[in-house]
Amino acid sequence: MSEAYNLLTRRLLRSYLASSTVAVLGVGSLFIFATLHIQARAVLWITAILFVSFLTMVSAELLVYRYHMAPIRRALSESCTEKELRKAYLRTHQLPQLTVLRIMGPHLFGVSVPALSLSAWAIARGDLNLSPSDLLSAAVGAVLVATMHALIEYYLTTTAVSPMLETLIETGEKRGISLSLEGRILVSLRMKLIISLVLLGIFPLILFTLANAIRLAQQNSALTVGYWQWALLILPVSIAISILGAILLWRNIFMPMELLQKSLREIEQGRMDKAVPDPFSDEFSRLIAGMNHMRKGLLERDRVNASLVESYFATLATALDARDPYTAGHSLRVAHYACTIAELSGESAVVIDRVKRSALLHDIGKIGVRDDVLLKPDRLTEDEFEQIKKHPELGEAILKQVQPEEAMAPLLPGVRSHHEQYDGRGYPDGLAGEHIPKLGRIIAVADAFDAMTSDRPYRVGMDKEKALRIMREGAGVQWDPFYTEVFLEWAEARWTREMLLDLTAVTKLQS
Repeated sequence: MSEAYNLLTRRLLRSYLASSTVAVLGVGSLFIFATLHIQARAVLWITAILFVSFLTMVSAELLVYRYHMAPIRRALSESCTEKELRKAYLRTHQLPQLTVLRIMGPHLFGVSVPALSLSAWAIARGDLNLSPSDLLSAAVGAVLVATMHALIEYYLTTTAVSPMLETLIETGEKRGISLSLEGRILVSLRMKLIISLVLLGIFPLILFTLANAIRLAQQNSALTVGYWQWALLILPVSIAISILGAILLWRNIFMPMELLQKSLREIEQGRMDKAVPDPFSDEFSRLIAGMNHMRKGLLERDRVNASLVESYFATLATALDARDPYTAGHSLRVAHYACTIAELSGESAVVIDRVKRSALLHDIGKIGVRDDVLLKPDRLTEDEFEQIKKHPELGEAILKQVQPEEAMAPLLPGVRSHHEQYDGRGYPDGLAGEHIPKLGRIIAVADAFDAMTSDRPYRVGMDKEKALRIMREGAGVQWDPFYTEVFLEWAEARWTREMLLDLTAVTKLQS
């Protein structure tokens, strides 16, 4: 951590010196010494004034700088708390903005206030051959120089803080702390782009206008009035063009960014079926092509995962049914009937999928029933039946062990409640009517029909017509009347069609 902090301070110092060299020494010195006609003695005075102002500025800046860096220094200690680590991470992200505030605050005023005060004092003494308008121009020039200094150092600082951010993230990971802004925007790209372009557009123009005005005033004051009339016409137009250009460029960049953000939101919500349109011919076209490639990869991954999950449920149900040869295929048939009921009832695709998976695993609890009870060829005793009645609770307990919990949670009501009866005489909870979960009521109808029509060691499965008649009589008593009626209408129509097909085949054979 200490090495990262030392690296950060060195990079910040280099950024400060680089931006100061360009903005202060380059632009500021050119503005003062190349524009003004200053006597040799006045040069010494200006140099001394700038030196005193420089010392004042450095003192003020160092105080503010130490305050800005304090949270980062505290994070260097081994005993720093999670709160201090998070504060240091945020403060490191904030350093570019704080640099701008420092330059436009203690830096600017630390130079300009003593410089203007001492210059006014020297003019009053007659040691400087400057006019009050020169001081005003110098004050405006100082603001311009500080603004350009802040702009340059903002971007240099943004690069300089990267290693420190990586170090803080690694430190947090070692302590089990995830450091992230989580989408929080400290300075919007729009603001950075527009302000930067406008400043870069108008800064040279204003600097040239001021410098030229000072030289004209020194050579021929009569020309100054006409010059400013001309300048005040040109400057607003130029500034407006800079602002308009910045806004147009931002809009040109913002459109593909908004398109990419919209696509990311759709992917986050699971909507990946639609490709991102690509009407661009610059680098954004490459980004969108990459986005579409990623979307195709995610779709393929989801397809494979869905296939694996479906195979998992079907294989588990088949393995369960294989334990009892007399009920082979029971879970698959129940799932088919239950999904049919859900579809005909107008349930959503999400509910239908839950019905299917819950139905496939509805008897998973029978794994916990002893073979001598589950596979008994004769009728069960009362005690043995009580053991069988525990399988819904056992099934729920088994599925609760599957991680993550939220994956199986929607399926549990169907597994636990598929033996509840509409009149409240079922098990394991004795629920009645609408208090029985929807999945349980649907699966109960499908399970009952398949159980009645399947062979058991101690009885032959009844024919479909008899099973349907029993279910019609039990609608509203043992089974949910709505779902029972939906199933009966579908089953009767299906069996009727099968009988007609069989009759047609027989007729053809006879003829």
